[in-house]
Amino acid sequence: MKGEVLDGTALVMADDDTVATALEDLDEGDRLADADPPVTVAEEVPFGHKVALADIAAGEPVRKYGEVVGEASEPIARGEWVHTHNCESTRGRGDRAAAADITGSPGEDR
Repeated sequence: MKGEVLDGTALVMADDDTVATALEDLDEGDRLADADPPVTVAEEVPFGHKVALADIAAGEPVRKYGEVVGEASEPIARGEWVHTHNCESTRGRGDRAAAADITGSPGEDR
């Protein structure tokens, strides 16, 4: 299998990932000792969902499987559950593409 399994309970696919995917339900207080640095789970994280491996500031990208999968909509602390309540998807966002077309990219002469 590609990636690294942390303590048999969470999967990280790339070195720059900021989240791991829970391979089973994680409970508050569970420890991912194999993470660098180790992570204590701050709240329940359901199977298949994401847990933060690092603090993520509001507006920063969320990286999973070596790809940006979203943007933090509020600050996320290491060990917290990462889902729709604190992360907004950036994939398939036609509204963002349309806004970029209207405003132009930074540094573009208009």
